[in-house]
Amino acid sequence: MSRPLVPGVYVPTVCFFDPVTEDLDKKTIATHAVRLANAGVTGLTTQGSNGEAVHLTHAERQTVTATTRSALNSAGFSHMPILVGCGAQSVRETIQYCQEAYEAGGDYALVLPPAYYAPLFSPNAASVIEFFHTVADQSPIPLVIYNYPGAVSGMDLSSDVIIQLSAHPNIAGVKLTCGNTGKLNRIVAATKSAKPQSSSTAPPFLVLGGSADFTLQSLVGGGHGILAGLANIAPKSCLEILKLYRQGKLSEAQKVQEIVARGDWTAIQGGIVSTKAGMESWLGYGGYGRSPLPRPTDEQSARWKEGFRELYALEKSL
Repeated sequence: MSRPLVPGVYVPTVCFFDPVTEDLDKKTIATHAVRLANAGVTGLTTQGSNGEAVHLTHAERQTVTATTRSALNSAGFSHMPILVGCGAQSVRETIQYCQEAYEAGGDYALVLPPAYYAPLFSPNAASVIEFFHTVADQSPIPLVIYNYPGAVSGMDLSSDVIIQLSAHPNIAGVKLTCGNTGKLNRIVAATKSAKPQSSSTAPPFLVLGGSADFTLQSLVGGGHGILAGLANIAPKSCLEILKLYRQGKLSEAQKVQEIVARGDWTAIQGGIVSTKAGMESWLGYGGYGRSPLPRPTDEQSARWKEGFRELYALEKSL
C-alpha cells in the first residue's frame, strides 16, 4: 500500500517495557498506537529518540514496528504511514536497519547522520552527503533526514546540505529538531518543486519541525507540520494548532501554542523520563525507561505531573 507523507502531526512513539523484566510490552505498544491514530494524527514513528531505539536489539526494533503496523491495520488505519528510526554509524548497518524496517512494515526510514568519526570526515559535509546517497540508493524504503544535533555530537546539517540531499529520488523529507526556523524556511522554499509529488496532498519534500514548542513557528515558515514527542501525551492539542492556523485564526493558534510550549518545556527538561512520568500520571500508563535510564523520584514525578497539568486540561477539552 502506498502511504504518502502528507502535512500534519507525526508522533515518535514511546516504547513500553515490563516494569520488572524490562521486556517489551507489546500490548501497550499496540494500544498506544491506536490511541494516537484515533486522536487524528497523521503518522507514527518507531525507534525515534522517544522510542529508546538505542536500548533495543535489531530483533526488538522489528517487533516494535511490526506490532505497531499490525495494531494500526486491525483498527482500520492501514493507510497511516510509519517512519522507522534507522540511524547507525556505518553505511552497512544503516542499510540493514532500512531493510529490517521495510520487512517489519515500515514505510520510511528516519536516518541520523553518522557522527562518531566526524572529525575524520571529508570537508564540506562530503562524507555525510555520500553516506545519505549510498544509503538511499540501497534502501527499499525512502529516507527522511533526521537533523538532531543533540544526538550526534553537535553535528548540524546546513540548509545547503539538506537541499542538495532533497534532490535524491529516494529521500522524501527532513525532521528539523535543531529548531532553526530560518533553515526550515530556506529548505521549504528550495524544494517546492524538487521532484514529482506522490499524491495531490503530499509535498515534493516533507519538511517537519522536530519539537512541539515551535509548531506554529514552523507553519508560518512554510513547514508542513511536526514530528514531536509531546504528541504522545497531547496529540489533539498539537493538531489544534494546525487546524487553527489553516483556518486563519492566528491569535487563537498562538494561545494554544503558548500552552503547548509550556508543556513541552517539561518534556524537554526531563526527556523521555519526564514524558513517561507525565503519561503515567495523566494517562495511567507509560512506565519506565530501560536501564540505565533512572526511574523518577516521587518529587520528580509530582513536579512533572504539575508541569503537564495545563496541557492535559487543554487536551481533555478538545
